[in-house]
Amino acid sequence: MEKMIEIFESHKGFAQMKELKEAGIHTRIISQAVKEGVIEKVKPGLYKLVDYAFDGHESFASVCNANKRAVICLLSAASHYEFTTYDPSEVYVAVPHNTDKFILDYPPIKVYYFIDKFYQTGIEELETKSGTVKIYSKEKTVIDLFRYLNKLGEDVALESLKTYLRSKGKKVNVLADMASKLGVYKTMEPFIKGAL
Repeated sequence: MEKMIEIFESHKGFAQMKELKEAGIHTRIISQAVKEGVIEKVKPGLYKLVDYAFDGHESFASVCNANKRAVICLLSAASHYEFTTYDPSEVYVAVPHNTDKFILDYPPIKVYYFIDKFYQTGIEELETKSGTVKIYSKEKTVIDLFRYLNKLGEDVALESLKTYLRSKGKKVNVLADMASKLGVYKTMEPFIKGAL
């Protein structure tokens, strides 16, 4: 069991069944560790160490470990950047549109399948104690909220835009340029002018 825990600790609290088997950890030991609550299953073939000193990004890291192409987006990204007071009960995540159905045991997720143009733009990596997390940039997050205005509501998009425009690190030119390239600027323009 100690050897298994060391493997988890060296991978920031996560390990794949394949890695554990390659290290000589028998599936009986893995099953026993799950029963005893030492580790828990994130999805088939991926486990996390329950007592690992995760930080506030644990759920994001779980999602990004479960699918290497997953990018934290929309309401989860807006909440992370403190653009909104809304705290989503699910992790909002984007994957490429041709990705197989993405399901997790935990945490609860809301998956969006983005076409390449929208998926590839604005991905950043966040290094956390819980591991590397892919998340959309502040600008891309605001743009995506306007892309999903009808589904997610005007309130959260406006609140996020206003908070972004008041922030010290705002890059209005980057925001406008990215919004134009993604065909969202016309939707955003009246709100940007109204917020400035």
